[in-house]
Amino acid sequence: MTQANKKGKLIIFSAPSGSGKTTLVHHLLKQPELNLAFSVSAASRSKRPGEENGKDYYFISPEDFKQKIKNNEFIEWEEVYTNNFYGTLKSEVERLRNEGKNIIFDIDVKGGMNIKNQYPNDSLAVFVMPPSVEELINRLKKRQTETPEKIKMRINKAEEELHYAPEFDVIILNDDLEKAKKKAYEVVSDYLKN
Repeated sequence: MTQANKKGKLIIFSAPSGSGKTTLVHHLLKQPELNLAFSVSAASRSKRPGEENGKDYYFISPEDFKQKIKNNEFIEWEEVYTNNFYGTLKSEVERLRNEGKNIIFDIDVKGGMNIKNQYPNDSLAVFVMPPSVEELINRLKKRQTETPEKIKMRINKAEEELHYAPEFDVIILNDDLEKAKKKAYEVVSDYLKN
């Protein structure tokens, strides 16, 4: 079967905010032999500096997001904070899979588990573990994109999300970025060979 008519697999990277999952996903996307395509999520939040619609997220209003929920257009979605929705459009996933691409997700923990549950035989769920909650706080502060209140909300959510790690197929500790990149590549490469 050629790559063109073989449906792609799903690679799910989940972690608390600040764990380094986005850095690992970007590293993997640069490896052409993995045949990866990024799953662009929909978000109802405002764009951050440097973000592009259709590349980083599909930015839609909370009202449009709620209508798409009613229309059952998402594989998964979550109201992360009040009126702040994130979700994965079914149309995006099927388009990429039908192109024979392996889809990589950079997604929160609950969303990752939802996708894994819907595609149990076609997905690999990877949890990126931060070295500590203290390190997460430092990383979020260094970003300088969040208010102290937002950082506190993200840390509270992170402490809850860490309990889900054992439910994932693989856990990668990100205490050394180069080691974590190497491990992520090995795990994904091995999975795609099967």
